Amino acid sequence: MRVRLEVPATSANLGPGYDSYGLALDIVDTLTLTVHDDAVDPHRCVAVTGEGAGVLPRDRTHLIMRIIGEVLDSEFPSLAADLGPRLSLDCVNRIPHSRGMGSSAAAVVAGIGLASELGAWATGAPLSRDRILDIATAVEGHPDNAAPAIFGGLTVSLSAPVKSWQVPVRTLDTVTVLVPSFRLDTEVARGLIPADIEHAIAADNSARAGLLVHGLSNDAQVLFEATRDQLHQEFRRSAYPESMALVDSLRAEGYAAVISGAGPTVLVLAEAVPEALVPADFVTLRTAIDLGGYRVNREI
Repeated sequence: MRVRLEVPATSANLGPGYDSYGLALDIVDTLTLTVHDDAVDPHRCVAVTGEGAGVLPRDRTHLIMRIIGEVLDSEFPSLAADLGPRLSLDCVNRIPHSRGMGSSAAAVVAGIGLASELGAWATGAPLSRDRILDIATAVEGHPDNAAPAIFGGLTVSLSAPVKSWQVPVRTLDTVTVLVPSFRLDTEVARGLIPADIEHAIAADNSARAGLLVHGLSNDAQVLFEATRDQLHQEFRRSAYPESMALVDSLRAEGYAAVISGAGPTVLVLAEAVPEALVPADFVTLRTAIDLGGYRVNREI
């Protein structure tokens, strides 16, 4: 049996929606899981092309394979011992790594989704997408990237209890992603945010987060004001000065530009950005908003 799963990149925060807002992008990783008749070599059971080729593990320590094993153990224990040794994985990675585009969340969601399909094949009972969100949040620590990867579109999520809502996006079909050549570890970026925030900053961000929903659903004219953030981006400026300089220059020209997730990619809520404004070490990607979340094709 073979399961092919596509999972989208995501951009979290969108400015003021720290750890709660996420947007799915039409840049996808394609993962193909094969159940063989016999056990496969556990040290060479993963093939990777694209992002991470030659760097990511090829054995069962690969993140997706590890997640598949953990989910089979916890959700489908009767299958784990039988199927685990017979699995191989082929990864075609298009989501940039360590750039704030949800590559780790995509891998986690893919692993859970693939394990769910194995469970459905054997027992007829796949995991619900809400259950997949619960598991992914437990792994990731917060649902902002996992939710749009699962459900698609714009999502607003709570961490406790874990719950997510899709918000219709009516004012924008395409966004611009400016991906730098340099990378940033998410934990480094998260460590720069202070434990305490002034009440005035929290109040301002709350208002702009609400306005952002209105802007994406009803009135694109407010997106510039709605994406102004004081909660996390300025505190992280030292970690990605080139990206913040680009955000500054774009916003000076009236573009709704923000740091994507933990950075250093820059997301612009606009269909196009003049190339003259983009530094040479950034690649410009125009991408549609992915509306469906991860999708599966199963072959028996």
